Amino acid sequence: MRTALRVVLLAALAGGGAYLLLRQEAPAAAVAVQRAEPDYFAFVPSMAGTRPDGAARASGGRLEVNAELAYLFDYYLAGLGERPLEAIRAEIIRELRRRLPPAPAAEATRLLDAWLAYKRALVEVERGLPPQTDPLLRARQRLAAMQQLRGAYFSNEEITGLFGASDAYDLDAIARLEINSDASLNEAQRKQKLSALDAALPPKAREEKDAPTRVLRLEEAVTAARAGGADDNEVYRLRSAALSPAAAARLADVDREEADWQRRIATYQAQRRELLQNAAPAAAVQQLRDGIFSTDEQKRLPAYE
Repeated sequence: MRTALRVVLLAALAGGGAYLLLRQEAPAAAVAVQRAEPDYFAFVPSMAGTRPDGAARASGGRLEVNAELAYLFDYYLAGLGERPLEAIRAEIIRELRRRLPPAPAAEATRLLDAWLAYKRALVEVERGLPPQTDPLLRARQRLAAMQQLRGAYFSNEEITGLFGASDAYDLDAIARLEINSDASLNEAQRKQKLSALDAALPPKAREEKDAPTRVLRLEEAVTAARAGGADDNEVYRLRSAALSPAAAARLADVDREEADWQRRIATYQAQRRELLQNAAPAAAVQQLRDGIFSTDEQKRLPAYE
């Protein structure tokens, strides 16, 4: 596994997901689970072995309208292309009825239909936005168009619950784009303004934003520990303290996979060199590949040849 991919995994484990600039209100990514759990979404093959993102909850007999409900909708809508919309809508409704009492489930179903209508209308609105090469202006136009459209489908309370968190992310991202594109600022002024934005972030958003930096420091610490003679158990304890025991165990699996990959690559490169030096036919080289790597793994080999 290349370092960049390892950092992405570490960031996901540390912060629950990377800090996203200008969230696109697109289907939320499915979260893969390692332990044996029910197959929540078997009728969409690409999501087999995942569990729904988001949540649907009720309090005092009323539906909680929040970003978690939107994430739940978008998790299932990520299956578009593999299943028709009506089949996915029916599955979401089944999930809502499973999680909620009848009255909140009915309210959530109404919101689901409003959500679907809003997403369809949003596609048309985005198509109608004027061409714009300035990313800052484009971001402002898009956010304004989304905010204006929502009033046709949701109440003010629903808009705050469903979109408040994503709007906060978007406004913060736009502010950062504005600071970074302001040619009148010197480097010290730019850093000061960005630091002020960091300080104003809600704790959860700040944690997600800082996750990549934290995990880079962790990976540097692991590298230094190994260079100093630390064994796998010591590395596990280091990662467990920084992340969690489960995350440390998953990263130990990644380490083993990486070590196995590097071992097989070294074997392949040495034997391939010998074949080429002896003018072996291409079929012999392919036979070597087939003996060491799977078909999918062979797609990565050009980078090592």
